[in-house]
Amino acid sequence: MISRQLQTNIASRFYKSKAIILLGPRQVGKTTLIKQILNDNDYILLDGDNPTVLRLLNRPDLGQIKEIIADKKIVFIDEAQQIPDIGVTSKLIVDYFPEVQLILSGSSSFELTNVMSEPLTGRKWTYNLWQISWAEWQKHIGLIESEQDLENRLIYGFYPDVLNNPSDKKIILNELVSSYLYKDVLMYGKLKKSDEIYKLLQALAFQVGSEVSYNELSSVTGLSFKTVESYINVLEQAFVIFRLNSFSKNLRNEIRKGRKIYFYDNGVRNAIIGQFSNFNLRNDIGALWENFLVSERKKHLSYNKIFANTYFWRTTQQQEIDYIEEINGNLFAFEFKFNPNKKVKFTSTFTNNYPCETKVINRNNFREFVK
Repeated sequence: MISRQLQTNIASRFYKSKAIILLGPRQVGKTTLIKQILNDNDYILLDGDNPTVLRLLNRPDLGQIKEIIADKKIVFIDEAQQIPDIGVTSKLIVDYFPEVQLILSGSSSFELTNVMSEPLTGRKWTYNLWQISWAEWQKHIGLIESEQDLENRLIYGFYPDVLNNPSDKKIILNELVSSYLYKDVLMYGKLKKSDEIYKLLQALAFQVGSEVSYNELSSVTGLSFKTVESYINVLEQAFVIFRLNSFSKNLRNEIRKGRKIYFYDNGVRNAIIGQFSNFNLRNDIGALWENFLVSERKKHLSYNKIFANTYFWRTTQQQEIDYIEEINGNLFAFEFKFNPNKKVKFTSTFTNNYPCETKVINRNNFREFVK
């Protein structure tokens, strides 16, 4: 069992008169984590994929909720986004059964975030669980083995099933992409054409680390601009991809509305384009390295409750900074180079106009950046 960073944080929130909500992609271990936290506690598990549970929790009254809970002190509703009006039901449990700890998990932010926001205002703690983080993996197998495993992780990513079954990693990733990923995207996004989603994902996978143009994506995929924009919103809510917007404040030649798009997991990105070739034979090492660092940094910020605005920066003259964080008004600029011997100079156009700390993240020093 790979120990998760969130375990202690979530456990510390029990019995504070608030619901605990755990969001994240499918197959990253949300149910496993909650069960591990609950361990020997006496609790009731309600599965949102179960038709009986769906029927009983669809607009129940207080009497029915009391019968369902019985004498349990913990109620765990898994895949809660499947249940209509789960926000109202959750509010009733929190308000009228203060001695009961309510926990909900969901693999999509489409429904769960929307239906929970208003009914549970001031009544919830929300956490995101991602694929295994580098910090969790290093702690699990040790510094030396994790260092030796870095190239594999850049190719195959960090899904728990991939890490626990390395001999089947390609099969697992292909199944994940073809089944679970599309299930959420098509179902909750109310989309019908999986081939259109696949073409868009392929185009995005080839552009990792580059600025993304919706007009260009429209031309490449044959989809309209509005469809591209809509599908990207859906993919982001399904925890497949995430955006990084451009930083712009002072300079006339800054790109003001640009965006980069990254995948939450390198393995998913590579499965989408069918690229599992040996690391030393690849021509996309820079893209893999950047996607790995930005996604791992996102996990680090999330798990440690570090509130940062994150960006990239570029001018119309193609001067650029790979990644920028703004924390409490302070700027931190990073360049990503896998090769430690690669010389990097930060453009003075940025550093002269924006006082900041600068750092190059490479193969030798990346651990402090991601953990």
